[in-house]
Amino acid sequence: MADLSKITVSSSPHIRHEDNTRQIMLDVVIALMPALAIATYVFGPRALTMTAVSAAGCVFFEWLYQTLMRRPITVDDCSAVVTGVLLAYCLPPSSPLWMVLIGDAFAIVVVKQLFGGIGKNFMNPALSARAFLMSFPLLMTTWPPVRTKMPLFASPDVVSAATPLANLKQGMMPDATLTDLALGMVSGSLGEISALALLAGGLYLISRKVISPHIPLAYLGTVALLSFAFPHGCGRVEFMLAQLCSGGLMLGAIFMATDYSTSPVTKKGQIVFGVGCGLLTMFIRFFGNLPEGVSYSILVMNSTVFLIEKMTKPRKYGYTAPQKAKKAPKGEAAK
Repeated sequence: MADLSKITVSSSPHIRHEDNTRQIMLDVVIALMPALAIATYVFGPRALTMTAVSAAGCVFFEWLYQTLMRRPITVDDCSAVVTGVLLAYCLPPSSPLWMVLIGDAFAIVVVKQLFGGIGKNFMNPALSARAFLMSFPLLMTTWPPVRTKMPLFASPDVVSAATPLANLKQGMMPDATLTDLALGMVSGSLGEISALALLAGGLYLISRKVISPHIPLAYLGTVALLSFAFPHGCGRVEFMLAQLCSGGLMLGAIFMATDYSTSPVTKKGQIVFGVGCGLLTMFIRFFGNLPEGVSYSILVMNSTVFLIEKMTKPRKYGYTAPQKAKKAPKGEAAK
């Protein structure tokens, strides 16, 4: 008789497929490379340094935690690499490397590993770390101008430039053209500036069936509809396109909101999730103190995934709802 104690059963669903976690994460890394290329062109080699340090930091903290806790080492699945790259993309290119490493430790240890590791965290680790790093408000809101020369490792001393969302917040169109917004020739976070590069990565993931288009389309469609309906004194189409191409919207809708662990699995649930993210994003952009609301909208919707899946779960095949018992007439009931 076989020794069942040596059999390790992973969490459901149990689906046999040639793709594994490592292959999926490598596809995500490949999809993120166009945005890194644009960031390197706009901000210089420091973009490569920040991304590499962040990825290496996440891998190290995951290995260290699992070693200290005597758990199986899973750094070879590349999920920590994806978290590190995404966190670097959420930060200003002038962020000091020590702050990047603090974010890595928070994302991996607090948000991911303390909840059981990959697949068990209920919030996106990279976005949670970005929210945590807002404890350093000055560093997190310093945006160097385009083509600013910055040192590879030392903390740069730069002058902050206005981002497109800052102008949109005041009801004005950005100084940059829509072409510059689409290509990424603007100031902003490291990997958020080029909408076209992120869209190219998203199309690659969809073609590889790594993600489904339901969440991105629902998210972006909601933002487009609200920005078109309420243009804040600007031209409707121009304002809508500027909102879609500015800030972390494309990065959040394509790479963050579609995280397997923190998003619904049902199609209806994914649409509800995407619409909710879009509504919260525009609510914060219109009425909040911060010009951007992508991170917090996704994190809030992450906490509602359980309820969304409960309300949108499909009916079991062959299930028939029990019929309610008919009430007896009043006369018969009295007898």
